[in-house]
Amino acid sequence: MGWGLLSMLIGIILFFLIRFAYPFLAPTQPVDGEILVVEGWLPIYALEKVKNRFQDGQYKLLITTGGNFTIGHPLSKYYKSWANIAASTLNVQGVPLEKIMLAPTTIPPKKDRTFQTALAVKKRLNEKGLNPTSIDVVSLGAHSRRTWLMFKKVFPSVDVGVVTLEPKDYDVTRWWISSAGVRDVISEAVAYFYARLIFSPSI
Repeated sequence: MGWGLLSMLIGIILFFLIRFAYPFLAPTQPVDGEILVVEGWLPIYALEKVKNRFQDGQYKLLITTGGNFTIGHPLSKYYKSWANIAASTLNVQGVPLEKIMLAPTTIPPKKDRTFQTALAVKKRLNEKGLNPTSIDVVSLGAHSRRTWLMFKKVFPSVDVGVVTLEPKDYDVTRWWISSAGVRDVISEAVAYFYARLIFSPSI
C-alpha cells in the first residue's frame, strides 16, 4: 500500500514537472518598454519576429547583444560579434541602422554569459547617457526566464519585461518526446535554479 502511494505521488510530481516546466521557463511578460533588447545568437526566423515587434511597438531603440568572436572562429572573417550579426540581419529585414545599438561583450566569458550580456547593455546605455525606465528583453524558448532574471539583477531600478520566442527545432507542447526538447528544457532548468539559488554576482 505504501509503495503504491509513493509511486502515485512520484507519478503526479513527474506529470506536473513535464506539463509545466516549459511554460515556467519560457514566460512572456512584456512591459512595452522604451527599449527592446535582443540576444544576438537568435536564429534568423526569430530575428524576423523581433523586427516585427519593434516596428509594431512604441520602442525608441533596439539593442543587439552577444559576445565577440575569438580569432579563428569561422564568422570572425565577416563579423566582430553576435551583436554585429543580429544588427546586420535586422537592418536587412528593415530596421534602420540609426535605431539599432550594439552592446557586445568584449571578452568572451567562459561562464555567466547571460549576466555578462546584461552588464554590457548597462555599460553601453551609460556610455550614451541613456537612463530608460523600462525595457523588454527578447530571448528564445526555455532560456528566457534566466535571461529575464539576469537583466532584473543588473537593472534593479528598471521595469524589465521579457518576450519569449518559440524555437522551431522541437514542439514546445510535447518537448519531452524530442531529444532537442529534453536537452534544452533540462539544461535550462538546472541553469535557472543555479542562477536563482546559488549565483551571487557583484555589480
